[in-house]
Amino acid sequence: MSSKRVLVTGAAGMLGSELLRVVPAGFEAVGTDLRADAAVDVPGVDLAEPAAVDALFRARGPFAGVIHGAAYTAVDLAEEQEALAHRANADACRVLARLCARASIPLVVVSTDFVFDGAGTRPYREDDPVNPLSAYGRTKLAGERAALEEHPRGARIVRTQWLYGPRGKHFPGTIVRLAREKGALKVVHDQVGSPTTTLELAPALWDVLAKGEAGVYHAACEGQASWCDLARATCDLAGLAHVPITPCTTAEFPRPAKRPAYSVLDCSKLAKLRGRTLAPWKKALENWIAIDRP
Repeated sequence: MSSKRVLVTGAAGMLGSELLRVVPAGFEAVGTDLRADAAVDVPGVDLAEPAAVDALFRARGPFAGVIHGAAYTAVDLAEEQEALAHRANADACRVLARLCARASIPLVVVSTDFVFDGAGTRPYREDDPVNPLSAYGRTKLAGERAALEEHPRGARIVRTQWLYGPRGKHFPGTIVRLAREKGALKVVHDQVGSPTTTLELAPALWDVLAKGEAGVYHAACEGQASWCDLARATCDLAGLAHVPITPCTTAEFPRPAKRPAYSVLDCSKLAKLRGRTLAPWKKALENWIAIDRP
């Protein structure tokens, strides 16, 4: 019996590379990215170009589903390049969703906690009101809506947050580097979320593709932390517990894009689908440290 072929976008990136590594039995993954990566047999395709995506579907398909992990993720730069971010985060979703609807196959779209304004006091549920504060958040929300409009019976939106993993640039890796270079750090303590590793998220996305229904899901590691909490835990596990880390406020560390102050996600819907939660964030961090050894 032949495997079900699934298109994974953003396959050369932090999340996409993990999606390719953990393909479940019964599935075969075909990766693509904006730029070709011959090392992992990933062709370059502009997903906002309908003709290019249609050609990809014809050349590498037929597909049994798509996991769309590609995105414009430069949160601060998006404030200057919102049109470019919209093209990558919204227009590409519309193109993919239209083709998936035509083929009657499921589409999993990876989204973000940045669709919320952070004014909440309890973990955000999938049906809570959205109110993005940044260009990045607006373009990701536009992508969610485009996918659901074009493919209401097959689009699954999976919002996640504070992502890191064995490949790519991310907060824990940066903290380890800066701790070694500077010997002392100041880290924001008044933004709270759930640090999430691709090691946990990637298998969950495959489960949503295989077993989920159309709609919105939240996917994050269990528990919550501030950026300062995450920095301290990372340094402790990386053998850098001696490095002093001083908490500071968001106001003391201004960035072009406004971040939600509180964006913990309620992931009970996903846990019910899978029969388990993602790992607690500290355990997931330990697992990443053991693999990546930063």
